[in-house]
Amino acid sequence: MEKSLTQDIDTKAWYLSNFDFFESKLNGGAALPFHEKRRAAISKFAELGFPTTRNEEWKYTNVAPLASNKFKLASETPALTQNDIAPFLFGEMQQNLLVFVNGRFMPRLSRVLAQNQNIVIDNLANALRNGSETSARHLANYAAFEQEAFIALNTAFAHDGVFIHVPNEVEVEAPIHMLYLSDGNAASFAAHPRNLILVGKNSQARLIESYHGLNESAYFNNIVSEIVLEENAHLEHVRIQNESRQAYHISAREVQQSRHSVYTSISVDLGGGLVRNNFNLRLAAENCEGNLFGFYMASGTQLVDNHTLIDHIKPHCQSNEHYKGILADKAQGVFNGKVTVHQDAQKTNAYQSNQCLLLSDEANINSKPQLEIFADDVKCSHGATIGQLDEEQLFYLRARGIGLDEANAMLRYAFASEILQRIDMPEVAEKLDEMVHASFRQEARA
Repeated sequence: MEKSLTQDIDTKAWYLSNFDFFESKLNGGAALPFHEKRRAAISKFAELGFPTTRNEEWKYTNVAPLASNKFKLASETPALTQNDIAPFLFGEMQQNLLVFVNGRFMPRLSRVLAQNQNIVIDNLANALRNGSETSARHLANYAAFEQEAFIALNTAFAHDGVFIHVPNEVEVEAPIHMLYLSDGNAASFAAHPRNLILVGKNSQARLIESYHGLNESAYFNNIVSEIVLEENAHLEHVRIQNESRQAYHISAREVQQSRHSVYTSISVDLGGGLVRNNFNLRLAAENCEGNLFGFYMASGTQLVDNHTLIDHIKPHCQSNEHYKGILADKAQGVFNGKVTVHQDAQKTNAYQSNQCLLLSDEANINSKPQLEIFADDVKCSHGATIGQLDEEQLFYLRARGIGLDEANAMLRYAFASEILQRIDMPEVAEKLDEMVHASFRQEARA
């Protein structure tokens, strides 16, 4: 206990000293109004410290290995070319592209195709520097840091990330791709990307958010995204995480919906050593629709933890949540899905399901679907299933001349495809198919 307490104090001191250094390098940024939130957030982090397994929300996810590493803020980035980023793009698909390397925006690798002059697709540092009133009004107003250490840490070090503002009555034709690449070969690092996405009244957009490791190195990505949908806005959001197996990937996503808006999320986690996704969806007005779909795969000693909250605040709303996972070797999974229906949220329709395949005796999943219902006129259901590959189906494929590795890969893909088929962008779906199938083949041979 004494060692743990000493380590916690030492870790907090490390990040506090990092903040002093960060503050000294802001070049005038410390004079901006947002910097007061940074200071409040670092003070809150000093008070909270990193969560431990004594915290119910972190009971099955031990972040002590992360806390014991003294990651420095990224100071140098590798010089990448267009050829280097090509493997992470989506064929010939036209896309608005924002590229970040080790958390830093790379303008020469990025491009914006949107023709409407009122659409803002930019990096956050530029928006803050230029005094954007819209970004200042919304930034850090949804993802609260008072009780969340990692959000507090991100807010304290928030400097760059994506700022997207789609004004009213606009459809963004080309998808917006937020590409985050990480390379810790030269030195391990910490990055704290902050994303702010605003979709106006009667507007539509498609968003791709992807995280990739350029090599198998250790680093720490701590991401916070705030997404706001105005009345009748539609957003399809595909999130891909395929980081280094030595990386720590912590993310928080806060989505706020207005009346008649539709938000659809498809999340795919394939990489990372320790991965934690906190995802809060607030259906804050009548007739909203929220769809959360996810697929995760882990092997070796990976840990993937998905914590979701769907918050039904107003009546006549619908939510659908379906997560699937495949765990092999000594991998661990956590799914904690909570649906809350407030007293005023009559006529709510909420569906939640989590399914997981365990491919070894040592793989482990902790699944906790939850419903909290305070209204009496609702339709809600939830469930969780855990199983293994069907031996009869495997025998059927083998009997038709299909090799064991290929048969295993086919059955795993069939399990995952229900989620992947939700993606409404063919080039993205095809690329993900290739990534997932390649992972299955690799694991089947292991």
